[in-house]
Amino acid sequence: MKDKNEKRIHSIDSTGSLQANSIRVCQNCKKDFIIEPDDFGFYEKIKVPPPTWCPECRAMRRLIWRNERSLYHNICAFSGKKIISIFSPETKLTVYERDIWWSDKWDPTSYGQEYDFARPFFEQFKELMSKVPLANVGNTNCVNSEYGNHNVDLRNCYLVYGSYTGENVCYAQGAMNVRDSFDLYSVMKSEQCFEDTLCGNLYNTYFSYDSDDCINSSFLTSCINLQDCFACINLRHKSHCIFNTQYSKEEYEKKLATYDFGSYKVLEKFKKEYNDFIKTQFRRFAYINKSVNVTGDNVINSKNCRMIFDVFWEVQDSKYLAHNGGLKHCYDGYGTGNGEYIYESVDTGIDASMNLFGILTHGSINTYYTYMCYSSDNLFGCVGLQKRKYCILNKQYTKEEYHKLLPKIIQHMNTMPYVDKKGRVYKYGEFFPIELSPFYYNETILEDYYPMERKGVEGYGFKWKEREKRDYKIKIKAEYLPDHIKDVDEFIVDKVIGCMHGGSCNQQCTEAFKILPQELQFYKKNNLALPRLCPNCRHFERLKKRNPLNLWHRTCMCDREKHEHKGKCKNEFETSYAPERLEIVYCEKCYQAEVY
Repeated sequence: MKDKNEKRIHSIDSTGSLQANSIRVCQNCKKDFIIEPDDFGFYEKIKVPPPTWCPECRAMRRLIWRNERSLYHNICAFSGKKIISIFSPETKLTVYERDIWWSDKWDPTSYGQEYDFARPFFEQFKELMSKVPLANVGNTNCVNSEYGNHNVDLRNCYLVYGSYTGENVCYAQGAMNVRDSFDLYSVMKSEQCFEDTLCGNLYNTYFSYDSDDCINSSFLTSCINLQDCFACINLRHKSHCIFNTQYSKEEYEKKLATYDFGSYKVLEKFKKEYNDFIKTQFRRFAYINKSVNVTGDNVINSKNCRMIFDVFWEVQDSKYLAHNGGLKHCYDGYGTGNGEYIYESVDTGIDASMNLFGILTHGSINTYYTYMCYSSDNLFGCVGLQKRKYCILNKQYTKEEYHKLLPKIIQHMNTMPYVDKKGRVYKYGEFFPIELSPFYYNETILEDYYPMERKGVEGYGFKWKEREKRDYKIKIKAEYLPDHIKDVDEFIVDKVIGCMHGGSCNQQCTEAFKILPQELQFYKKNNLALPRLCPNCRHFERLKKRNPLNLWHRTCMCDREKHEHKGKCKNEFETSYAPERLEIVYCEKCYQAEVY
């Protein structure tokens, strides 16, 4: 039967075939969204109904479950030891220190519940989640790096999140194979770097964005293979350039010496000068490299995908993904990797298949509605299980019992759906309800990618966390810090410094911060002024440089006569540059004609 909120439109695909697209009305924002024929094929393959929320609303609903950077002091419910946790004490959730949580000192199936057909499924799941112990953070093999989350193989790191294989790194998110660096966002295989965003293979490179394979450089944008360059954009295989102008080595060094970034005033003044410069330069519509039939941004080695972002290794035949890699036939995920047929997930994957509606679920097969489950198969509505099979609400069943009960539960979810406080209906096939998340909007990465004022947050149904009263004994206000790094001595180390924002921003401001010994040494060695913002505010300043996880249909803005087109280029594309933005956006062909 045709859905009452469905309309059909027809279009011609790349093969010349007539395709019927379904237009649905989002249950949440009430806007139209399209479900394409291949989408229906995917949903049929994994045996779920088509979504009732549009892609953007689905993404936001997932991200409210990912607290990556908000840490709290809590108590391990098993040992009584003080711990760092992503769950604040006010959640009243049972939290174990991670090493205990992974041990055999407790049994998660002891919390198992009989399925109650008199209550909606999500009510029962909420009850289970309130009882089963949860791991305090998501760190694995991290040495002297307890102040962080979702990290693997780190040593001597501080306030680092969502990162893999690093040493001596501070204030970073998404750092992969990085050493001796500070203040990074999504940077790979780099060393001795500072204030870089969406970059890879850098050495001794600062204040750069969307640039790779660069050495001894700073203030780069969309550059590749530069050495000893400064304040450049869209350059390839160059050295000794300043503002895209070529100099001799001697001229370069002489001119570079006139910029003294040990001074905070000089540095801030130059940042504005450089931003004014790059506003006049053309930009590539998207970074999609070694990929075929793909829309999105920051994508490599992928094919047949739509709306995918920040893909760090191969993705095929997938849609609506961010921060992913190693996937085939996957839809709607954040932080998923190495798996197939994964749908509506957050931080899920690793040799996985058929993980539907999973959060923090890895190494598992045929799982549905799971939270913090590992190396398991055939689970439904489970929390905190490891190496288990055939469990529903953490209760153990035989294989035969499990497969007999499962279709009855799915039918029950459709006949007695969960309805939230805003009247949104959650039948089988919907991700977890927003109001079940233990996190507030402004302690999750949802605020990173979808910034909103409080009114919009609460209108959507997310919780807003009131600013906590802090009793910091601030020793130095940011505005009273010495202007030049040469005038800073060891006295500054570990002193409480007031953040310049003072909590007045919507950037999860901590209001105060400290300078670490190794941090001061780095600033002095590289003649860099002290920061005036806390690490959270600095993180949000870096986020402002990146484009949103969204696409708009646009036409190339190139009108250069030396290109093949006559007059203005007519090439069309999907880009993460919104139409109202001021950047000059080129199609791939025109961009390549200019940079190579």
